[in-house]
Amino acid sequence: MHILFLSDNFPPEVNAPASRTFDHCRQWVRAGHKVTVITCAPNFPRGKVYEGFRNQIFSRETNDGINVVRVWSYISPNEGFLKRTLDYMSYMVTATIAAQFIRRVDIVVATSPQFFTAISGYLVALAKRRAFVFELRDLWPESIKAVGALQQKWILRALEAIELFLYSRADLIVSVTKAFRDNLVRRGVSEAKIAVITNGVDLFAFWPGAKSDVLLDRYGLRDKFVVGYVGTLGMAHALETVLEAAQLVLATPLASNVTFLFIGDGARRNHLMAKSRDMGLTNVLFLESVSKSQVREYWSLLDATIIHLRNTELFTTVIPSKLFEAMAMGVPVLLGVAGESSTIVRQENAGILFEPENAGALADAITMLARDQNTCTFFSKGARAGAAKYDRNDLASQMLALLEKVVQVRCHD
Repeated sequence: MHILFLSDNFPPEVNAPASRTFDHCRQWVRAGHKVTVITCAPNFPRGKVYEGFRNQIFSRETNDGINVVRVWSYISPNEGFLKRTLDYMSYMVTATIAAQFIRRVDIVVATSPQFFTAISGYLVALAKRRAFVFELRDLWPESIKAVGALQQKWILRALEAIELFLYSRADLIVSVTKAFRDNLVRRGVSEAKIAVITNGVDLFAFWPGAKSDVLLDRYGLRDKFVVGYVGTLGMAHALETVLEAAQLVLATPLASNVTFLFIGDGARRNHLMAKSRDMGLTNVLFLESVSKSQVREYWSLLDATIIHLRNTELFTTVIPSKLFEAMAMGVPVLLGVAGESSTIVRQENAGILFEPENAGALADAITMLARDQNTCTFFSKGARAGAAKYDRNDLASQMLALLEKVVQVRCHD
């Protein structure tokens, strides 16, 4: 089977869509299938093309057996709705064109969160007369509404109409959460065409280990209780709450023992760094994103990790993919996300839940863990054991079985 996969994020980018797409496609290749990914020049999250790549019309490469086609797109930082929309739409156009040169395709898969990629997937599948699979990673445009990035209601209504059209035309919708599935069913999408394949983690890439002496000395973290945030520093994450918690911890007897470590880039990074300086936070350190090959070593620095999203109803449907990386690393989780992800943390004894955007509750949880090594050990063991239920290789195999079934049904129609 030849799987054509459309995603505007792919390694060396290290965000959630890039990692999931790569891990799944690699597993499908190992299972004996041909996979072609159409993506663009790596640029997320800064909106700058990575060193060694060019934003050119068309290029080919091979990554771990995956055929990778990169196309031109309008690239800009994640700042402003208009520029990001131009970025998304340009990829949609160039990916649709490039797909016409990919021969003997059996199925077309397109992944969100932004559904201009899904539009391209639908058009390509239509032109090739092949099955169209919509991988649903986010309820877009609802997520735009949730962070206040777009206020014009008529535009939102138009986008929602396109969204529902794509769901209706998909042969299969693969949702990353049960809550997304339930949302679609309530809006009239047939439950029979929706499958849930959660995010997960490559257990061969993430595992507990000793802290790196080199990194401890480089960043002055030796003998510190390190609380880390790993990932995109964006509008949806409301990381001002973490800075407020850091300020509260500074007023406790643990002030000199606890360090807050941010690892990542994003639209709010400069704002957060400036706010940290204005607040006089001597216990906060910002590091840039690290490569996929380095990220495990940086995860190992953490005694606990913060996963946080805005306190809005939409985000109760989300399961941040970094949750599974933290669990695989055996890092206790401080989770400020209600809903499905909080159920996982609670059931697996993987950490502490706190109310989103409640800095006091977060600070209390941090000081409790910093004082109690036994509790940290308890959550670390629970997290590691729970991660085995979310092995990305197993999840990729489950999704592959769904794709094979869709192709078989399509062939008999």
